[in-house]
Amino acid sequence: MLLNVSYNNPEIRKKIDNEVGKPFSFFERIKQGGIGLGHLIITSSSIEIQNLLALDKYRNKCNIELRPNGIIIGFRALLESYALVIPYWKLTIYKGDAQEYSIYRDTYCIKIEATEKRVHQFIKRILTEKEKQTPVSIDDL
Repeated sequence: MLLNVSYNNPEIRKKIDNEVGKPFSFFERIKQGGIGLGHLIITSSSIEIQNLLALDKYRNKCNIELRPNGIIIGFRALLESYALVIPYWKLTIYKGDAQEYSIYRDTYCIKIEATEKRVHQFIKRILTEKEKQTPVSIDDL
């Protein structure tokens, strides 16, 4: 789900927490060695996101935050902040050429540039977390 998170709205925060879980505590963040990756360059996106990004002339960037049950991709358009909230069970990641990843949730898509080793490592970490959260059989539910 794509949400405007510019303002401190408890209803939106509750929707996000229900979808991907509450944020990690300070000590969990340290223990994991960080839970986010910032300044990722958006190379292309689905039409809904592209319409927001086209509102300003700046370079399109995003960040990714890990949550217990999914990820949040955050980006800015004009003076507003938006979040694409993706639970692990709806997350699909494709690696295009060696320099790009496509991240999908339903009809939403964001393609990010992956020219640095840290991006590849973080995507690998997301996929590992997704694998841990995905049940192997119906009995695991």
